Amino acid sequence: MIEVRNLTKYYGPVLAVDDLSFSLDKGQIIGFLGPNGAGKTTTIRILTCFMPATRGSATVAGYDVFTQSLEVRRKIGYLPESVPLYMEMRVNEYLKFRGQLRGLDRTTLKKRTGYVLEQCWLGDVATRPIGQLSKGYRQRLGLADALLHDPDVLILDEPTVGLDPTQIRATRELIKELGKRHTILLSSHILPEVEAICHRTIIIAGGRIVASGSPEELRRQICEQSRLIVEFKGSGDAIAAAVRKLPMVQNVETLPSEGAVRLAVMSKSDSREAISLLAIAQHWPILEMRQEVASLEDFFVRVVADQGKKAVLSA
Repeated sequence: MIEVRNLTKYYGPVLAVDDLSFSLDKGQIIGFLGPNGAGKTTTIRILTCFMPATRGSATVAGYDVFTQSLEVRRKIGYLPESVPLYMEMRVNEYLKFRGQLRGLDRTTLKKRTGYVLEQCWLGDVATRPIGQLSKGYRQRLGLADALLHDPDVLILDEPTVGLDPTQIRATRELIKELGKRHTILLSSHILPEVEAICHRTIIIAGGRIVASGSPEELRRQICEQSRLIVEFKGSGDAIAAAVRKLPMVQNVETLPSEGAVRLAVMSKSDSREAISLLAIAQHWPILEMRQEVASLEDFFVRVVADQGKKAVLSA
């Protein structure tokens, strides 16, 4: 549904997007992550035909974003982070205006307006001026506008900004439901949100893709960075030294603990059984053993930091 190949964008001498390539299949919800200045917004603006690329290609629903921009815009519903609205218009007037711009006939427009007002919880404010609405309501109106013409592709930039916790949960469920009928590119800084919603995640930094995969694939990569926390009853360095000698153990860190030996163990494979057998053989009672798995946030910070180090070394 979306194909991006070798996309590159310069702002004068500044490289914002560096040879970016990825694809989205129909019905997928893709998380698009990156730190500020990573190139996310530039990529989104190119895909939504707001600006051209310096080189490379991109298609949406089979249409080229550079030579067939009007067809692309008909296929896309776009929710920017800061929603541009006409503050003097009422909510229903605005949706009618936007539907007419998109060429919806009267019957379709009435049906779609009712649908998006209900789906985006705007029924109670349908006749109110937009200028009187809170930021959360304006965000919901932006989402309603993006959905109004029933597009094939939704591009959502921070869709839950300004919403309260109940609305955030409902919006996530709505996006999941929309993913059954639409291809969705979701840009968000709320990493648990991406984990909960997305089929696949793309992380970019410095204009390049630094990690990509399904939640399961990223979890496997995260597990490689997990630590096993083990607390033994006793004292002394002998316990740490013995654990360090186990063949699968890569590193052992001693953590503060009163009256016990508390270790953080990094291993290339599961070390729980080996540590348990060692403890039994040496008569060291185990008070605690738990796997401390890094979160997607930890993984995000690590890969972005690694990319930053590479950029410094290559400079």
